[in-house]
Order: sequence, then C-alpha cells, then structure tokens
Amino acid sequence: MTASVHAAHLAQLHVATLLHPLDDSRMAPFVEMLDPVNTAADGTPGFVWRLVEDGGADATALCPAGEHVIVNLTVWETQEALWDFTYRNGHLEVLRRRREWFERHVEAHLVLWWVPAGHLPTVGEALERLADLRANGPSPRAFTFASSYTADEAPQHLRAAPQGQP
Repeated sequence: MTASVHAAHLAQLHVATLLHPLDDSRMAPFVEMLDPVNTAADGTPGFVWRLVEDGGADATALCPAGEHVIVNLTVWETQEALWDFTYRNGHLEVLRRRREWFERHVEAHLVLWWVPAGHLPTVGEALERLADLRANGPSPRAFTFASSYTADEAPQHLRAAPQGQP
C-alpha cells in the first residue's frame, strides 16, 4: 500500500458474471489480459490496493457474489486516478471486449464509496455498498462515476466498518 496525504480514498467494487468458466478456451483472451492489467494497476499513480486471493495474483478464484461471478475490489487515492486507469490505458481494451466474456448486468455492477485513508474494505463491506446502490440509488454512501460524490460530501459515511461487519 502506498503512503498518501489524502484523508479519504476511493474504494471500488466491480462484479462481472462469466459467460463461460475461466478455464474455457473462449475466456483465454480475458485470462491472458489479467496479469498485464493488474500489473499496470499496481504501478498506476494513485493506486493503493487491490483484493487478491491468498497466494494469488488476482481474485478470480474468489466467488463472494455467487457462482461464476468474479469481483474486482480496489482502493485509489482519488477518483481521477481510478478514472485514468479505467478509461485511459490498456484496461480500456478489456472494457471494449467485455461482452465476449461477461453477461450484461441489469442491476448496478459497479459501486464507488469513500473510505478513510488506510482502511482496506472487506468483500462484505463492498457487497453491502453495492446492495445499497441497487436498493436506494446513488448517494454519498454508494455511487458511480456517472453520479459521483466527493469525500467532503460523505463525511458521515467515511467510518470504516467494524471488524467482522459488512
């Protein structure tokens, strides 16, 4: 985790439902992009942390949101840093090809929220924020790029979840 002068960091959860198992040959192009994209994220200015499975390089073997659903959980110093990584580098190629590998989600599949600097969100916390967005729409507690809030607009939501709680 990098040191930061920011009092709050932006957490992001993205869930994606696989069209095929990861070991299916139709998923090979996506699987081949995982390491380069994750390495790029790790080296991007403003990157703080990403969820990985124990001893792994990514979190694709974790299925906390259901069978065949992969999660990407990261923390960034600023919303701009996450935006730049997501839409202004090699990650954009993955986004352009996502329909080859993932089902189209009817409900929200991406959620952003502010956390205190140094707090690493749990998967439970992240899934709770996604559920909040789906149930209540965007708010300072759970939002999207299209309906974002600043950390200053969400001070009461900056509390870290108690240990063992979502």
